Amino acid sequence: MQPAFVEYVWLIFGEDKIPTREVETRLYELFDYRCPDDLVKSLMKMRSLGYLKGEVSVEMGGWVWWVDDECRSVPVRNDG
Repeated sequence: MQPAFVEYVWLIFGEDKIPTREVETRLYELFDYRCPDDLVKSLMKMRSLGYLKGEVSVEMGGWVWWVDDECRSVPVRNDG
């Protein structure tokens, strides 16, 4: 995972818990960037590496994601 991508994603969260659609919207609004169709795959990979947290929310109708201090303390490695 590219360190710059992880840092961009961390930046768009701030202290918010947001649904997948909002992640996509914020990426576009802040960076004029639309993630490929595999945004959820990337978010799940980031979750498995500890870079962010996520859970299914019935209230929001899908996954919600957030970043906390624990996530930000995980060293970001470039795996290509």
